[in-house]
Amino acid sequence: MKILMIEDDPSTAHYVSGGLREEGHELDHAPDGPTGLELACSRRYDVLVVDRMLPKLDGLSLVRALRSAGRDVPILFLTSVGGIDDRVEGLEAGADDYLLKPFAFSELMARLNALVRRAPSRREETVLEIGELRMNLLSRAVTRAGAPIDLKPREFRLLEYMMRNRGRVMTRTMLLERVWDFHFDPKTNVVETHVSRLRAKIDRPFATEMIRTVRGSGYMLDA
Repeated sequence: MKILMIEDDPSTAHYVSGGLREEGHELDHAPDGPTGLELACSRRYDVLVVDRMLPKLDGLSLVRALRSAGRDVPILFLTSVGGIDDRVEGLEAGADDYLLKPFAFSELMARLNALVRRAPSRREETVLEIGELRMNLLSRAVTRAGAPIDLKPREFRLLEYMMRNRGRVMTRTMLLERVWDFHFDPKTNVVETHVSRLRAKIDRPFATEMIRTVRGSGYMLDA
């Protein structure tokens, strides 16, 4: 995901931005309202994380300005202003979700993923393509250079996650969480085993490799 965080508190911004980048996401940070509004209007983002109490231009005014300008990007308020009336006001201003500080990073990540999944552009996506590799999410068919590739369910899920994160380094921890739903280290080589099996089907029958190991970091898939 490409995320814009509009937050004036340095410690919160550092904590969230570090966690999001570790998850493999691209993040821009704006320390005040006007800077955030300019970035949100001039660049494309998958989701915005906005504080309500911002210098120079408050979060409510910023969100109203974006909606008035026709920007339909999903927006999550991340704020310490948490009364019922405050939350209602934030949602009526045009935000899609509301999370109070202090918060758990895992909940923030889950809410952002949910917002992006509900976005129209993501709902309509039924085919993933990278170079000669093609995945149909409806028929569950995978081909490379037109040749069909038979994948088991877990292999399909692993490849889908890799294709959605093309060009990014995916760590072992990220794969365990996103593909196996493990939020702990099972102390097995399940990731390495499945990546090896996937390579045998995706790469070895062809002239060029698409899945490569980034030494000391994880794996990357690209054309």
